Amino acid sequence: MLVDVETGLLDAATQVPSPNQDERPGACPPELIVVHSISLPPGEFGGPHIERLFTNCLEPSAHPYFRTIADLEVSAHLLIRRDGGTIQFVPFHRRAWHAGESCFEGRECCNDFSIGIELEGTDEGSFTDAQYRVLVDVVDALGHAYPSLAPLRIAGHSDIAPGRKTDPGPGFDWSMLETMMGPARRV
Repeated sequence: MLVDVETGLLDAATQVPSPNQDERPGACPPELIVVHSISLPPGEFGGPHIERLFTNCLEPSAHPYFRTIADLEVSAHLLIRRDGGTIQFVPFHRRAWHAGESCFEGRECCNDFSIGIELEGTDEGSFTDAQYRVLVDVVDALGHAYPSLAPLRIAGHSDIAPGRKTDPGPGFDWSMLETMMGPARRV
């Protein structure tokens, strides 16, 4: 798995460009990886709904919950599906709109300096072995492509937006991720 530094694209990912992105201010390099979880409708896996949300094509009438989120303009750099398949919405060197109001080590606006990786799942549920394996491979590829990520720092969405966000939730096994990755700094 490789990241092309010029294009910011992951070679193993299906590319589905999101309009919900822009330039990082001051060409700020990525310095943090933020892990999220998402399922649409909530608790359901598979289907096109996450892609549609991140590309502003979610049909509000397709599910009652969608009426509450159809107007959001959000994205992530990458989605890792339950089977380990990857979809990239935003090149890694650009700003994806994934963190919202957030703060990391005293710095606000984490979208400016972070890479957002969504795992298809719920805050309460567990994640698949395939997702952990792919996440480790993605983090490794990002570390090689972006020296600004050293030392490697990974946070959950709940860590940078406490009280507002709860993902990836208690079902995400941080210790397993750390064991699989080797030395890394989780904040």
